[in-house]
Amino acid sequence: MTLTDTRRPAPSAFTSPDIRPSGAPGLRTPHVELGPPDTPSWSHRLLPPLVRRLLADLGWWQDPAPQTPSTHLDQTLAVLRQYGWCQSLDTTLTGRLCIRGAQNVLEKTGSVTPAGRERAVAYMQQALSQAGISMQFFAWNDLPDQQFSSIETLLKQAATLARQNGE
Repeated sequence: MTLTDTRRPAPSAFTSPDIRPSGAPGLRTPHVELGPPDTPSWSHRLLPPLVRRLLADLGWWQDPAPQTPSTHLDQTLAVLRQYGWCQSLDTTLTGRLCIRGAQNVLEKTGSVTPAGRERAVAYMQQALSQAGISMQFFAWNDLPDQQFSSIETLLKQAATLARQNGE
């Protein structure tokens, strides 16, 4: 037996027998892959959230409808795919985002409420713990040998958990 016969690709930091691809049998609800939300208008980007809320109370402004945690996790993945993924910073100078940075963008544009985001974070933590990982998602994101495929798996698994709980 040669050394090349026994080599295997390095396992991901997010490998677990509990993780199934999104098309695996046993999943309850099929879902449609969502793209990132539309880029907000300049007025939306320039007006502070407090001013937008006051205008909304007067009926002069409408924020996007907040999404469920599962949809928020799907949109987080779509934002990372569109703008690029990074580690150690929420946002880089070139516009790449980490998981938390993508969530910040979605929250600031009104696509998710702070409570919905917290529920989405809880589902990410649950998916990590099911894989035997006991660290916060943002610390796990920053591990030196982390790869985007593991990030995709985490977000997809967390979205599946949220759907299984009706969110």
